[in-house]
Amino acid sequence: MKFPYGISDFEKIISKGYFYCDRTHMIPMIENAGESILFLRPRRFGKTFLLSMLETYYDINKKDSFDKIFGHLNIGKNPTELHNQYFVLKFDFSCVDSSGTVQDIKKALYDHVNDRIKGFVLYYKDYPFNKIQINENNALSSINSLLSVVRNFDNSIFLLIDEYDNFANELMMSTKRLPDDNDEKNYYKAFVSKDGPLKTLFKAIKSGTGSKGFDRTFITGVSPVVLSDITSGYNIAKNRYHDHRFNDLCGFTEQEIKDCLTKIVEQCGLDKSDCELAFQMTKTYYNGYKFSLKAKEYVYNPTLSLYFFEEFQDNCEFPREMLDDNLAVDEDKIRYITELVQGKKILFDLAQKDLSLEVSQIQKRFGLKQLLSDSTKDNQFIASYLYYVGSLTIHDETTQGMLRLKIPNLVMKSLYIDRIQKLLFPEALARDDGKLCAKKVYTDGNIAPLCKFIEQHYYNVFDNRDYRWANELKPKTAFLSLLYNDILYIMDSETKIDRNYIDLTMIIRPDKRNLEIYDILIEFKYVKLSTVKLTGEQARSLSREELEELPCIKEQMNQAKIQAKKYSTKINQKYTNLRLKSFAVVSLGFERLVWEKA
Repeated sequence: MKFPYGISDFEKIISKGYFYCDRTHMIPMIENAGESILFLRPRRFGKTFLLSMLETYYDINKKDSFDKIFGHLNIGKNPTELHNQYFVLKFDFSCVDSSGTVQDIKKALYDHVNDRIKGFVLYYKDYPFNKIQINENNALSSINSLLSVVRNFDNSIFLLIDEYDNFANELMMSTKRLPDDNDEKNYYKAFVSKDGPLKTLFKAIKSGTGSKGFDRTFITGVSPVVLSDITSGYNIAKNRYHDHRFNDLCGFTEQEIKDCLTKIVEQCGLDKSDCELAFQMTKTYYNGYKFSLKAKEYVYNPTLSLYFFEEFQDNCEFPREMLDDNLAVDEDKIRYITELVQGKKILFDLAQKDLSLEVSQIQKRFGLKQLLSDSTKDNQFIASYLYYVGSLTIHDETTQGMLRLKIPNLVMKSLYIDRIQKLLFPEALARDDGKLCAKKVYTDGNIAPLCKFIEQHYYNVFDNRDYRWANELKPKTAFLSLLYNDILYIMDSETKIDRNYIDLTMIIRPDKRNLEIYDILIEFKYVKLSTVKLTGEQARSLSREELEELPCIKEQMNQAKIQAKKYSTKINQKYTNLRLKSFAVVSLGFERLVWEKA
């Protein structure tokens, strides 16, 4: 099989025989969903490929190629009347350079629009579009000229806008300010507010809608923030990103993943059991996206899936690194959220206990101001933003009617953990030392170096105000951030075994069982300083022996060891051939640690 990793050209994928899961049966639904549609999905989820499919289907210039391209596909057997009836104009705002001054970015945007109109004229050279006048200094004038010429034809324009919010999101997350620097006059707001370039561009597009202009418009992006901030500029698009009928318009279904893995296993001459093993790996690392509460199943990120397919087929073994580097940049979105008022606490809560977030609703439209000043009790603007960028997904509905969101998979969780590690240990050299100490846990079965490192490099700089909401989860977070290793392990925090939750487990990946490393189980307990009637200074002055003899510490250590042994038995029953090392760790405030093998 040929996998179209990094290829978004629909015609090329079909004509060259690349792997393709047919979605053309959804074209009639798209037509009936509205004449101007906004469709949002996380990065690298196949949005550009979707637009390429629509472009190929509706392009009047490809009329003679319809049967060749679509004949064997679902839509080819029963095409709609609109196929190959449009001139197609496509903008791709990911091409717009967001560096430089506001004027530089405005010029980059206008240049892109003008270049696409020039390309439009050249592509439809059999039509007298040479009358279109390109205004190099004002792309809005170029659009008006384009529309005035097209109105003389029976066919109108299908406008496609890819990544409508790409460069604007980059501005939003940047710290760029105008010369008279203040929060109200940053680059982003200058672009979307009042007479900003992006807002006026969408106004021009809006004014050109109609059967003799932009008859249909399909816009893709990541979040609704930018369009919300230019609301009056373009308030005619129908939101179809929560429509359950389009849940798998982009992405792969579970059955499609299974079918492909079955073929690869057969091709590699592997045992049939390897097919189930491969599926469990992809499900653990990549599954988890649901874009509507009504959707019946989760969908897989197509970029990650194609990466896995290609690596698996080429080497007949699972890829060493499950995270495709092309998705690593999503960490910027998580970093951005941690800089918001409630963002950091949400990040810690989600990553350390796999907690879900409960919100009354996912906001369909909200602007930057609402995101930055989220004062809702359930932090629904921050949660909604994390949902749109793919860092959270819909899980289910609670019995109280709240919407429960969760981290979709281990790949996304690794981005959370990486960010937490940098927050807890901001110095790179210290992080490296911490990772070396963590390595001794799973290579030597020795947790002492890691515990001592956390005492010295984490507890020593812990701020007293964090005691207000501290419990055993906080110390565990430091351990998790340093131990996290998805190259060797399936990492889990709060593993559920028979309705009980194990604090931290590290189960060796099935394809790494040949390595000389251990499976790890750690149970944590937390004792408040007030319980032992000690100050932080007094706790720090205790010797290790004195610390271990404190009655509360001894009691909690015994409980932790009992639980760890109980969980060890359970987890050995769940998995086979474990080389399990179990530990109990007790934290006294954020001052000292006591540890033992369990």
